[in-house]
Amino acid sequence: MKIATLEFIPVSVPYTHREVSSLVNRDGVTDVIVKATTDTGLVGWGESCSGADVKSVLGALDAMTPFVIGRDPWHSERIRQELWHRGIWSWRQHTACFTYPGIDMALWDICGKAAGLPLYQLFGGKVRERANYFYYCSQGAPEHVAEQARDGVSKGFQVFYLKVGLDIEAELEMVRALRQTIGPKGKIRLDANGAWNVNQALRNLARLDEFQIDFIEQPVVQDPLVNMQEVRQHCKMAVSANEGLWTPEDAMRQMEARTADVYCFSPYFTGSLAQFQRLSWFAHYQGLDICRHTHGELGITAQACHHILLTLPNVVEGNQQTAHMMTDDIVVDTIPITNGPDWGVPDKPGIGVEIDQAKLAKYHELYREHGQFVPYDPKLLGTELYR
Repeated sequence: MKIATLEFIPVSVPYTHREVSSLVNRDGVTDVIVKATTDTGLVGWGESCSGADVKSVLGALDAMTPFVIGRDPWHSERIRQELWHRGIWSWRQHTACFTYPGIDMALWDICGKAAGLPLYQLFGGKVRERANYFYYCSQGAPEHVAEQARDGVSKGFQVFYLKVGLDIEAELEMVRALRQTIGPKGKIRLDANGAWNVNQALRNLARLDEFQIDFIEQPVVQDPLVNMQEVRQHCKMAVSANEGLWTPEDAMRQMEARTADVYCFSPYFTGSLAQFQRLSWFAHYQGLDICRHTHGELGITAQACHHILLTLPNVVEGNQQTAHMMTDDIVVDTIPITNGPDWGVPDKPGIGVEIDQAKLAKYHELYREHGQFVPYDPKLLGTELYR
């Protein structure tokens, strides 16, 4: 069984509302769908993350194609290593790590289908029966945050996520409304996307501590490492690292330096599903937890990553997801976390998703007409940065 063809289909699927943080202003998800077909007729599906620029990812996929055509899909990690070395993608690892997982997922999807086994079985089997996901609240007036929280509570969510780092006074009131709405047992996650310096972070987190924050994600910029180390040392609440885990080497360096209690990353940081699993186990051996990160995604990535979470012992409650923010998807079956926090064990072979061809065509056409959902608001270009 060899890979005969690769097809790359960029799609743009809108959010129900704009995603706003100190880092992004984005109205939807643009990703590249990867379709791999074998000489025996098996088809595998994957999803490459667009990051800052989808056209560069499309170019990278084209450049990676000669390394994949004619190869055995069971050799995905060998292909990745050859790309990094002979293809010198080690010189452009950030782009490679966003790009290759789409191919990697498609190859593993084929392998699972060929074996008649769901993906988690190919990665050592499950150690848990479910993974839990958060509810992503958007910034706004306290009553708007409370309204979202009520919706999340009605759907059974226990972990609520809110971006901070724009206006601490307004954010204190948002967090207050969130705590009052979800009650004392619900968990609150905050993410500053590195908006504060160390002193600001310590002062702001001391004020936020009264609301029993579960953990703060990336309160300060990742470099130098001592920034996160100082916050973790002097802050009462748990700290999560996200930015700065851009490559496997970065992730190892962060974990060895113990910059955080929780490491929030995904295959788009590590370059493949297997690398994500390996580094998550390394965190476990270090006594650290992991939280699966989202860049905004569609059902293929969500389900592929869910399989890996089922194989890991050190997964937090409230992994990241944007399914409940999407107006639609390209998969036939609605993924469970669209309307609730818990996702059990998939039973279909491979990744286990069926692609809705009509929706794939629809959102490819939306991309052709309107391009990428860029991560920035053009009206803010040239204005003062938040940080």
